[in-house]
Amino acid sequence: MFAKILIANRGEIACRVIRTARRMGVRTVAVYSDADAGALHVEMADEAVHIGPSPVGESYLRGDKIVAAALATGAEAIHPGYGFLSENPDFVDQVTAAGLVFIGASAASIRAMGLKDAAKRLMEKAGVPVVPGYHGEAQEIVLLASKAREIGYPVLIKARAGGGGKGMRRVEHPDDFSEALSGARREAKAAFGDDRVLVEKYVEKPRHIEVQVFGDIFGNVVHLYERDCSAQRRHQKVIEEAPAPGMTPALRKAMTEAAVKAAKAIDYSGAGTIEFIVDASQGLKADRFWFMEMNTRLQVEHPVTEMVTGTDLVEWQLRVASGEKLPKTQSEITLSGHAFEARIYAEDAAKGFLPATGTLHHLKFPDTAPEGASMRIETGVQTGDAISPFYDPMIAKLVVHGKNRQAALEALGISLSQTEIAGSTVNTAFLAALAADADFSAGDVDTGLIGRHQQALTAVPPPSSEIVAAAALAASGAGAQAPTREPWSSLAGYAHFHAMARRTRLRYGEDDILALVSMRPDGRFQVALDAPYDSALDLRAAPRLARWPGHVTVFSGAVGYSFAVPDPLARADEIAAGADSLRAPMPGLVKLVRAAKGETVIKGQPLLILEAMKMEHTISATHDGTIAEIATEGAQVTDGTVLVRFAEEAHG
Repeated sequence: MFAKILIANRGEIACRVIRTARRMGVRTVAVYSDADAGALHVEMADEAVHIGPSPVGESYLRGDKIVAAALATGAEAIHPGYGFLSENPDFVDQVTAAGLVFIGASAASIRAMGLKDAAKRLMEKAGVPVVPGYHGEAQEIVLLASKAREIGYPVLIKARAGGGGKGMRRVEHPDDFSEALSGARREAKAAFGDDRVLVEKYVEKPRHIEVQVFGDIFGNVVHLYERDCSAQRRHQKVIEEAPAPGMTPALRKAMTEAAVKAAKAIDYSGAGTIEFIVDASQGLKADRFWFMEMNTRLQVEHPVTEMVTGTDLVEWQLRVASGEKLPKTQSEITLSGHAFEARIYAEDAAKGFLPATGTLHHLKFPDTAPEGASMRIETGVQTGDAISPFYDPMIAKLVVHGKNRQAALEALGISLSQTEIAGSTVNTAFLAALAADADFSAGDVDTGLIGRHQQALTAVPPPSSEIVAAAALAASGAGAQAPTREPWSSLAGYAHFHAMARRTRLRYGEDDILALVSMRPDGRFQVALDAPYDSALDLRAAPRLARWPGHVTVFSGAVGYSFAVPDPLARADEIAAGADSLRAPMPGLVKLVRAAKGETVIKGQPLLILEAMKMEHTISATHDGTIAEIATEGAQVTDGTVLVRFAEEAHG
C-alpha cells in the first residue's frame, strides 16, 4: 500500500478521498488554487501545495504543476478524483513518466473510451448494444444533417468528448438542426477543446441507468450493480439512486453482463461506469437498452453504490492501484436496501437552474439520520466559505439509505427539510419537491420528468405571515447582535411594565414590508404586519432562522426565505437601470453577440450568449426597443454587469 498520495482535485471529492486514505493510514497531499487557499480539503490533508491562480486552466488543469508537487512532497501516487484531469490520458502519461502511479484507468483505456463515437464502434465489435446513430469521423454539416434525417427526428446532437450534458442539443425539426449544431459545437469546444459531435436517435422515454464496474491488473472484472440517474435537469444529474426502480432480473442480468463485457474489451483496471440509455416506454425490457458511454473514473454518485453494497470504492481504488487483487469476487457482492443521493447546488432553480455565487454564512446539515435510516454528507465546504464562479457550484451531496425505496425516499425528504443554507440561492426546495413528486415517488422516472414538471417543482410558495413575522422579529434586534445570535434576548429589554414597540422594515423580492414588533409582559412577541400581509401574530417559540449581514433567512421545511434588512441610517439607492437594461445574471464570458447598436429588436429576440460554468445562456430582449449599447464578444463580465442598454425612446 502507498505511504503517501497526492489528490489532484478539490472540493468534496478531495475530502472524500482524504477520509478513506486517513482510515487506511495513507498520508495525503492536497493541491489548491488562489481561490481555495482556505478550503476544507486543504485543511484536512496532511500537506498542501499551491499550484496557481483561480482559473482551472492555470491551476487544476496544469498537469506539470501537479506532478511537480507530487515529486516535491514524496507522494508515490496521484488520485485524480473526477472532472479536471481524471480522464485525460496525456496526464496519465505524465504521471507514469515521472515514476508515479496513477490511481485510475490506464491511458490506453481512457483513450479507447474517451471519444463517444470511437467507443461506440468498439462496443459494437464487442457485442454490446449501442443506440442507433451516426458515430463517424466526417463532420460536414450537410452530412450530419443528412444522417439526422436518416435516423429520424427527434435526434440528439452530442459532443464526442466529455460529458455532463455540455455540447448536447435535442433537435425536433430539420429546420432547427443548423443552429443546434452550432451551439453544441461552441459549447463542446469551450468545455473540452473538441467541437466534433455525433448524432443519435432521441429515445422518447429514456431512462439513464449505469453499471458500476471494477477491474484489476490480473484481468478480474466485477460489477457492483446499477444506479438510476434519470432525474436530470439540463442533461445533468440531480438525484441518483441504487438500485434502479422497477429493475427486472432479466434486464439486470443482461445489463451487468454487457457492462462487464465492455470493461473486459479494453482490459480495464480501476473504477469505471458503463452508462446505458433504456427505452422505458413499454417498461424495462432486456432488449431495450443501449450503451451510451463509459466514464473511466469514479463517479460523483458512487456513494449510493457504496451504501447498497457495503463497499468503499476509494479503498478499492487504492488497493487495485497498488497492485492488489479486487477485494471481493462477484459472488461476494450483494445488494442491501435502497439509497438516494441528492446534489445540493448553489443555483436558482426558478431561473432555469442558473448557477449562483455567494458566501455560505450559515450551513447546517442534519445531526442524525431519520429513524431506521443511515445518512452521510459529502461536502468540501464549511460555514464562511464562498461559492466561487471559477468552479462547479456543488455545496454537498446528501446520501441516505433505507431498508427499501420508500423508507429511503422518506429519509431523503426529512433530511432535506432539516438542511439549512443561507448566503446563496440553493436548490434544496427543488430537491425536496422532486423527492415528493408523485411520479418520482412511484419510480416512474425518465430523463424528461423534471422538464415536464419543472414549473411545479421550482415554484416556491410565498412566505406565510408567520414566516414574515419571524423575520421581522429577528431583524428588530439586528443592531448589536452577531449574525448567528438569537434575537429574542435583545427584545426582552423592550418593556418592564408595559409593551413597547419597534418598527422594522424588510424586503422580500420586490415587496417592501413594514412590521411593528412588540413584547408583551407575559413573554409573547406580537408582530403587526402592513399590506400585503395585514395581520398581527403572537410568537412564542423561536423559528429556525439564520441572521447574516444585511439579511435574515427563515427556514420552513426545505425552503429558505431570505429577507433583506435595510440599514435605516443608510441612504436608499434609487439608481437602477430597470427595464432600460439587461444585466448579467452571473459572472461569465460574452460568447456571441447577435445584435448591434442602433438595431431595433422585438421582445424575446436572442441578443447575446453568455458562457458561465462552461454552459451557454441566451440573453433575450425583455421588450421591443432599440439598442443603445451592447456588450462586445469576448468580454468577461461580473454578476450585475450591464450587457444591453436600450434607447430611452423605447418606453417613450
